[in-house]
This record gives sequence, structure tokens and C-alpha cells, in this order.
Amino acid sequence: MLQSRVTSSRPLGQLYTPWDPIQHLTESGSRVIKSAQLGMLVNALLALIKLFAGIVGNTYALVADAVESTADIFASLVVWGGLHVATRDPDEEYPFGYGKAESVAAAVVSMMLVAAAIGIGFEAVREIRTPHKTPAPWTLLVLVAVLLVKFVLFRRTLSIGEEAGSTAGKADAWHHLSDAITSAAAFIGISIALWGGPGWEQADDWAALFAACVISYNGFVLIRPALHDLMDKMPGSEIVGAVRSAAESVPGVEAIEKLTARKAGLVYYVDIHVQADPSMSLHDSHELSGAVKSAIRRSVPAVAGVLVHMEPFEANA
Repeated sequence: MLQSRVTSSRPLGQLYTPWDPIQHLTESGSRVIKSAQLGMLVNALLALIKLFAGIVGNTYALVADAVESTADIFASLVVWGGLHVATRDPDEEYPFGYGKAESVAAAVVSMMLVAAAIGIGFEAVREIRTPHKTPAPWTLLVLVAVLLVKFVLFRRTLSIGEEAGSTAGKADAWHHLSDAITSAAAFIGISIALWGGPGWEQADDWAALFAACVISYNGFVLIRPALHDLMDKMPGSEIVGAVRSAAESVPGVEAIEKLTARKAGLVYYVDIHVQADPSMSLHDSHELSGAVKSAIRRSVPAVAGVLVHMEPFEANA
């Protein structure tokens, strides 16, 4: 069996398309990092506003919302740090790069969501059992403003995370949405408390408890893709199918015997077994493997590394 890695003994001309996976990784990571930095600034401001409004306006739902925003600050900080490590260049000690740091960051952010939800839930139960005043009507205006800001931030962060293929970036986006859900629940709870009058003061606390359940669910949902990346789960058909099609389109490729791929942060590494004419010379086999790599990279720019195994094609096999 013949193997060929990324380099060739001579320039392959049209067979190779210039592409720098490290530059792709750095640019994608930079966009997600900037998004995380913006999220930190916005969440810090919102946390202060909601904490003040919650204490002065007699509503624990807003205080819980402030806790969620504070958790978002640390979540964005974790994403920032994880991507900073993930975008480092590969070296002799880590030849496949540091991409797994991005998946670790995503898992940490997801667990932070669950932890925040548990804390909010406990406090909500305590507030439900403690008599308190009806929330101030003006707190509803604060929640409307928070909802708008967090939804815009969620859409922007999710778009950047999906474009970069960042699991941590998408987890950070859902952290923002969870904050918006908490705010929406608080809005409903406070509205019920104001509409119901005496005896309905705990409505906003029940809303906080409901929001805690939603947040914890999102945390468990978000941790799955992070664990999948850490355990090298096979990517979906959008990656594997595109890689297979690109390889099969190269003249001289008779069949694809085996194809595996794994994600490392923002990029993918592919291991592919290509069947070709068994009478092909070593030189021609090497040239064909280079053409397969080039075709895969053109088709799927997120692929950072391709290892091609050349196998003899047997028509009757």
C-alpha cells in the first residue's frame, strides 16, 4: 500500500491549489473571538442594569436574569481563551494542532449553562416560599430592551459561529438565547403578577424557575456536539459527502475504498483510501494522490489535512 502526505517531490502545477489551513483557522477563530469579546462587554452592561432593576423593582426574575448575564460573561471568556489556544500553529508536540481546545471550551460553556440553571432554580424556589412585594411596572421596559439586545446578539454570534464551524461559538450564541429566554419568562411572570394583584407576587419567581428548566435543557443539548468533537465522531454528510464527491471526480480514481474524517476545532482531517489502476507507477500514483488532495481542498476549504492511501483497483472484488 502506498501512502502520500501533503508535500510532493516536485511542483504539481495545476494539481495543487494554494491554500493555507492555518490562515483559514486564524481568520475564522478571529471572527469568533471578536464576537465573544463583544458579548462580554454587552453582558457586563446588561448584568449591572438587570441587577439594579431587580433589586429596586422587587423582582427576583430580573436578579436571576442578571446571574445569567454574569454567567454569559464567563462563557464568552472561556470561548475567547479556547479559540486563542485552538488557533495556535501545529508543532512537533501537537502535529494536528490545538483545535481540540475549542471543543473543550464548548463543553465548559455548556456545563456553565447547567450550573447557572441549577443556581437560578434553587433561588427561585426559595423566593417562591418567601413573601415579597409586587414587582414594579417599569421593570417590564427593562426586560423588553434586554430581549431585543440579546436576540440581536444571539443571531449575530450564531451566524459567525456557523460560518466558522465553531462549536464553542455556537454554544456562546445559545448562551445569549438562554439569557433572552430568561428575560422573556421574567416579562411574562412580572406581567402576571401585576395583572393578578395581591396573591400573585410569586409569579415572576415561577417564571424564573421555568427559565432555569429551559436553560438546563439547552446546556445538556449543547454539550453533545462538543463531546462528539472530542471523541472524534464522524462528521455529517455535508462534509463526508463533499469529500467523497471531490475525490471521485478526479480522473484516474476508480473507487473510494474507505473514508474517515474527524473535526479538530474549526478544521477537519481526512483519511481516505483511493483505488486506482494497479499497473500505475509509483510516480503516477503519487501524482494522483496529490490531485485528490487538491480536489478535496477546493471543494471543502475547512479540510486542513488529507492523508491519501493508494490501493489497487480490482473490478471483480
